[in-house]
Amino acid sequence: MPDKDTENQSGVGPDGEAQFTPEMNPPERDAPLTEAEKARKGPIRRFLDTPADNTVKTVVVALALCLVASMVVSAAAVSLRPLQEQNAALDKQVNIVEVAGRYEEDMDVAAAFEAFEPHVLELATGEFVDGEEIDGQVLDPLTFDDRAAASDLTLSAPLEDDPASIRRQAKYVTVYVLRDDEGALDKVILPVYGYGLWSTLYGFIAVEGDGNTIYGLQFYEHAETPGLGAEVDNPRWKALWRDKKLRTDDGAGELAITVAKTPPPEGREYFVDALSGATLTSRGVDNLVRFWMSERGFEPFLERVRAGEI
Repeated sequence: MPDKDTENQSGVGPDGEAQFTPEMNPPERDAPLTEAEKARKGPIRRFLDTPADNTVKTVVVALALCLVASMVVSAAAVSLRPLQEQNAALDKQVNIVEVAGRYEEDMDVAAAFEAFEPHVLELATGEFVDGEEIDGQVLDPLTFDDRAAASDLTLSAPLEDDPASIRRQAKYVTVYVLRDDEGALDKVILPVYGYGLWSTLYGFIAVEGDGNTIYGLQFYEHAETPGLGAEVDNPRWKALWRDKKLRTDDGAGELAITVAKTPPPEGREYFVDALSGATLTSRGVDNLVRFWMSERGFEPFLERVRAGEI
């Protein structure tokens, strides 16, 4: 027969009933809380005491985690925005310097970009309108946003005939003028954009000081198919644009530059071979270049360039 000490240690009394010592949890502690006890606990404590598998608690915790995560992401985006804008401006400068043939590895791009004169151009007249005010908006060439202007109802107009698939065309754009050491016009850098197969292609076209000879075409943003439409970035294809002519020099001055599989009747000097396996992207490039080089685009300005007025 077990002695009394053994009975107390085992937690079982002589009658087989459970025995509790002060060191053990009394059954009353596991009993449900009374309304008075619940009232003494705060709402947070009561929520934390809710079972982990409670549906409401699971949903609330998930929402709280999402809220915290979104706040962290938002804070990071706001704090990084100045750096992102700085990088975007630098990338734009690199592309302008590169399409003009002035880019070199490890060069000071910002210093090289200082040689380019930015101007806000009115497309309809081909005139510079730097500093003019349109409905309270000052056309500052250092801050003018071409993309925002294309969406602004005051600074743009819808297109009925829209071969470049851009829907609205800005009335004003930023162009860049490059002069040689003697101050004579060397090149003009013109922004162009239009739809390819999957995306809008944004780029610059550099035209020589004669207003008719292409120096280069370069896209800096698009989402065309890698290995196919994305070959617009291939240096070998970009080199095909060098010394091509925009308009015929037979006196008629017809726009003749073409991206196609075969040369146009005007001759190979107006022809850029289309990308292999990327018919729609090539067609999009052809459409956007011809649109922006036409009378609805930069032709009024290029006419002034050819006349020696810039």
